[in-house]
Amino acid sequence: MKLEQATRSNSSMRLAIHGPSGSGKTYSALQLAKGLTKNNQIAVIDTEAGSAALYSNLTSFNVLRLEQPFTPETFIEAITICENAGCDVIIIDSLSHAWEGSGGVLEIHGHMPGNSFANWSKVMPRHNRLVQKILTSSSHIIATLRAKQDYLIDQSNGRMTIQKVGLKPVQKEGIDYEFTLAFDMDIHHKASASKDRTGLFVDKDPFVITPQTGIKIKEWCNQTSTHKNNNNELYRNPTITSTFQ
Repeated sequence: MKLEQATRSNSSMRLAIHGPSGSGKTYSALQLAKGLTKNNQIAVIDTEAGSAALYSNLTSFNVLRLEQPFTPETFIEAITICENAGCDVIIIDSLSHAWEGSGGVLEIHGHMPGNSFANWSKVMPRHNRLVQKILTSSSHIIATLRAKQDYLIDQSNGRMTIQKVGLKPVQKEGIDYEFTLAFDMDIHHKASASKDRTGLFVDKDPFVITPQTGIKIKEWCNQTSTHKNNNNELYRNPTITSTFQ
């Protein structure tokens, strides 16, 4: 076990794009991919009945079309195929099908006999393996997610009312935590960052995603950065080996 100084160099991006139908998720994902790679080594894992092919004029890319059932294992296999083909960028369009689609996690859980609560402990490891595959891929991963209306139950003043509180991704609750960047798309095809570990889009007004956006993200991924602190021996000698037994 060894404690080393943290650096960022040649990282792979994990990026989510969510929005309602027609907000431009697939188009924006391809624009980002175009900027993230110089070699057009782009693959689209398509669960949306071939919709990505409508944008074949934007850039050169390969399509791996998935059919039902949309099990977590199907997505894992598809990502592996794209990795083995040497794809720099893998677009999963859409990751929502792994959760709510035919054969997805909700359907798998719904068809399991026995105690519903206990069954979650059986099905969630399968979904978690898909998430880990996304997180550990050597390729840049862009996942599109459908969005649906979210509601809040208000029980103030002794009355129960249901209020609309915006849109939320169709996936496991808190899926955005797994991504470095998450963009919300609006009906005007503009993006705003709902999560941004890069700091590139913090407090930025809604904007149209272009290949230049992808280039900007790629530059961040390729930066080599360290923070020097001469007041601590650990930072002066970052290869100190742990003595924990």
